[in-house]
Amino acid sequence: MGTPVDPTPAVVRAALAAGSDAPGYPFTAGTARLRAAAAGWLRRVHGVTGLADEAVLPTIGSKELVALLPLLLRLGPGDRVVVPAVCYPTYEVGVRIAGAEVVRSDSTVGVGPGPVRLIWVNSPANPSGRVLPAGHLRKVVDWARERGAVVASDECYLDFGWEGERPVSVLHPSVTGGDHTGVLALHSLSKRSNLAGYRAGFVAGDPALVAGLLEIRKQAGLIVPRPVQDAATAAYDDDAHVAEQRARYAARRALLRPALEKAGYTVEHSGAGLYLWVTRGRDGWAEVAELARLGILVAPGAFYGPAGGRHVRVALTATDERVAAAADRLTG
Repeated sequence: MGTPVDPTPAVVRAALAAGSDAPGYPFTAGTARLRAAAAGWLRRVHGVTGLADEAVLPTIGSKELVALLPLLLRLGPGDRVVVPAVCYPTYEVGVRIAGAEVVRSDSTVGVGPGPVRLIWVNSPANPSGRVLPAGHLRKVVDWARERGAVVASDECYLDFGWEGERPVSVLHPSVTGGDHTGVLALHSLSKRSNLAGYRAGFVAGDPALVAGLLEIRKQAGLIVPRPVQDAATAAYDDDAHVAEQRARYAARRALLRPALEKAGYTVEHSGAGLYLWVTRGRDGWAEVAELARLGILVAPGAFYGPAGGRHVRVALTATDERVAAAADRLTG
């Protein structure tokens, strides 16, 4: 499971408590402070420029928007949506909810004939930890713009780059040239700030697309509670707790990766994110069973698409003690 186990930061809990007297309806668009904090974080930490506060929209975590985006964009039968060959299952679920067609491909070359309305990219990726360089993202955006398609980038692990190419937002000027037309980025506080239980995230990018999403969401009641908006504001304004959490995950990764390699696994991609994507060239379900006999629970790669059938996903989201125990069992 990719469920955070570490404490929710005190600065966030204090903001939630301070905002708990909230008798009125919250703003679907989010408070001005929340929108400014989210845009400020992207600018300060990830170099995203030219993003207006009004082009930020809070979401109830990121999963609900992943599942609903094709529907909110009014996609349906006859429309095609490209998702990564190995990816989080909810991308495909969202396409099927809308009644559109799923195309699994990591390259626009492999998309085939027919109009494409939406392209999902995920960098750093779940489950593989793969990072897409700015040049690759730029080619995807250019290809989509030529065809009138929307690019949606799931960037929930953007703060957790470990080695190799540094993760870059699809909204970075090196990708978009400073023009966010046709581009959306999704973010979440679940992993970055241990706020999975709060359900706090946002989508940002093309102002026209964000405005269209807002118009539907405020009628559908897809609103982040006001105390959670206040907590999210505090989280995006504070970088210290993120540095502490990075250090925790880095230490767990430093224990687990060499233990897996000593046990004969090859770690592929995994340069970022909170997972190790590993294989011994065998059926992934067989690996799941073998590791379970050691008391180590992992996710079969087949969960993420047919191309993942010989891999398993190992999460860093366990306590220090459990990660250390797993490393001992792998090497004992």
